Amino acid sequence: MTNAEWTPLRVGFADWGPYGLLAVGVLTAAGSAHVVGMSRGELYLSAVLVAAALVLEPGRRRILRHRPPRGRAAAFLYFLRWSFGFVLTWLNPFFAFYAVIGYYTATVQLPRRLVVPGLCLTAVTMAGSEIGGMPPHGLTLWTGFVVVLGANIGLVALFTRYADQEQSRALAQAETIAELERTNTALQQALDENAALHAQLLVQAREAGVADERRRLAAEIHDTLAQGLTGIIAQLQVVANAPDLTTARTHLERASALARHSLGEARRSVHNLAPVELEDTGLPEALKSTVAAWGERIGARTDFTVTGTAEHLHEEVSATLLRIAQEALSNAARHARAARVGVTLSFLGDEVILDIRDDGAGFDPAAVPARTRAGGFGLAGMRARAERIAGTLAVESEPGHGTAVSARVPLVRHDR
Repeated sequence: MTNAEWTPLRVGFADWGPYGLLAVGVLTAAGSAHVVGMSRGELYLSAVLVAAALVLEPGRRRILRHRPPRGRAAAFLYFLRWSFGFVLTWLNPFFAFYAVIGYYTATVQLPRRLVVPGLCLTAVTMAGSEIGGMPPHGLTLWTGFVVVLGANIGLVALFTRYADQEQSRALAQAETIAELERTNTALQQALDENAALHAQLLVQAREAGVADERRRLAAEIHDTLAQGLTGIIAQLQVVANAPDLTTARTHLERASALARHSLGEARRSVHNLAPVELEDTGLPEALKSTVAAWGERIGARTDFTVTGTAEHLHEEVSATLLRIAQEALSNAARHARAARVGVTLSFLGDEVILDIRDDGAGFDPAAVPARTRAGGFGLAGMRARAERIAGTLAVESEPGHGTAVSARVPLVRHDR
C-alpha cells in the first residue's frame, strides 16, 4: 500500500478510536477503582476529565475541519488530550487504554519536529501504567519505571524508524509509478504521432501512385497501342494497293494480328491500374497466382516461396510489392529471355523482402539509360514505388549471368 492509501485508515481511527478506548478505560478503571484505592475526590476528578475528553473529541474535529492537519491547533489539541490521559492514568493505571491513542495519532496530528516528543510523552504515561501507577514509590519502582520507560522509548524509536522507512519506500514507489505513467503517456503520444505520420505517408504514397500510374499508362499507350495502330494503318495501306489477293490477305492477317495484340495490351494496361489480384486474397496468394500465370504464358519454369510468418499487409504495401513483381517479371520476359525465374517473399519481423531472380541475359546496371518522359516503368519506377513507402530497391545483374531484384519495405499490417 502507498502512503496515500494508509492515510484515510489512520485518520478514521484518530477520529473514532478515542471514544472506544476511552470507554474501555472507563469500564476497567471503574471495576478496579476499589482495588487501586481511588478516593472519592479522585473519582470525581476522573469523571470530570472523562467528560472533558468526551467534549474534546467532537470539538477537535470542528476546530481542525478548516485548519492544517499538522498545524499549531492540531498540536495543541494533541498535547491537551495527552494531559487528560496522563492525569487519568495517574489516578488509575487502567486509563492507559485511553492514553495509548497518542501512539497512533502523533504522526497524523503533530508536525514532524514534535512527533518524537509526543511519542516520548505517551511512553511516559504508558510506563507509569505498566509499573502499577504514578508516582513510583521507592527506589525499586523508580528503577522499574526507568527500565520500562526505556523499553517503551526504544520500541517507539524502532517502530518510528520502520514507519519512516515504509513511508520513504511508499513515496519512492509512488514517484516511480508516476514516472512510469509519464513515460507511458509520452510513449503513447509518440505512437499516436507515428501513426499519424504513417497515415500521412500512405496518403502521399497513394497520391504519388496515382500520378505514376497516369504516367505509366501514357507510356504504355505510346509504346504499345500507338505503335500497334500505326502498324495496322500501314498494313491496311498496303492492302489498298496490293497487286493480288494473296498479298492483300497476307497483310490483312498481319493487321488482324496487330489488332489482337494491341487489344491485349490495352486490356493489360487497364487491368494494371488496380491490383485486382488483391481484392479477395492476400499478397502471398496474389504473387503465387501471378508468378504461375506468367510462367505458363511465357513458357518458363517458375518457383514461388514464402518464408517467415505471413502477415496481412496494408493494401498500399501489398499493391506496391505486387506491382514491383509484375514489372520485374515483365522485364524478364521482354529483355532477359529467362528460362527460369524464382520469386521469394520473406516476412522478417518489421520488414518484408521481395526477391525476383532470373537466369536471363542480364545487363550492366550502371549502363541502364535514364528514364525518359515517354519511357516505360522500368527499374527507376520500381525503385520509386519502394521509396514511396519508405522502402528500398536493389538490383544485381551482370551480362550473361541473370538478374536479381530485391525490394525491402517496412511491414505495415492491415489497418482494419
